[in-house]
Amino acid sequence: MNAPQTKWSFEADFLQACNCDYGCPCEFSAPPTRGFCEGTGAWRIIQGHFGDVQLDGITVGFAAHWPNAIHEGNGTLVVLIDERANAKQREALLTICSGQAGGLPFEILATTISKVLDPIFAPVDFQLNGRESSVRIGNALAVAMEPIKNPVTGEPESVRVEHATGFIFKSAEATSGKECRINAPGLQFSWPDKAAFVTRVNYGN
Repeated sequence: MNAPQTKWSFEADFLQACNCDYGCPCEFSAPPTRGFCEGTGAWRIIQGHFGDVQLDGITVGFAAHWPNAIHEGNGTLVVLIDERANAKQREALLTICSGQAGGLPFEILATTISKVLDPIFAPVDFQLNGRESSVRIGNALAVAMEPIKNPVTGEPESVRVEHATGFIFKSAEATSGKECRINAPGLQFSWPDKAAFVTRVNYGN
């Protein structure tokens, strides 16, 4: 009989950027723009816990490559964690992100990953500023956003995606990811000026 899973939950500000065109067809259950998916993101936890381990104020990021659509699997993943996290917090976040603790979105995403790279622990600079938010984790991960510009007038657009059945977010502001970069052992890519989102999420098991 399996041991009961540790209860966890967190509320977090979330930034996401990937190699798809604005809006990201994955949010519409369509194939990725370029036939494969390379994505990055970070959650800055406002309040959260894993059992009795508090996670408030800690940022955890990711970068991943899937050779086809995400649901077709065979992905490569690296997890990046705020170096300020202590040993118990690091272990808790790695357990959550691996899907072993259950709960969305991680238990679904974990089924699509076949290679997990060594985690990276580095300083975090997370700037929440609406459609101009950004996050950097050491020299490894960088996501920076700006508003999508109207192609005729050049004026900034305000676009939202409402995804009631979405398991990563239900609602988000769609932006342009002027920077979407990972430089980690075993995973490197850069996709400027593609799809990005900023939102707040609540997860748990």
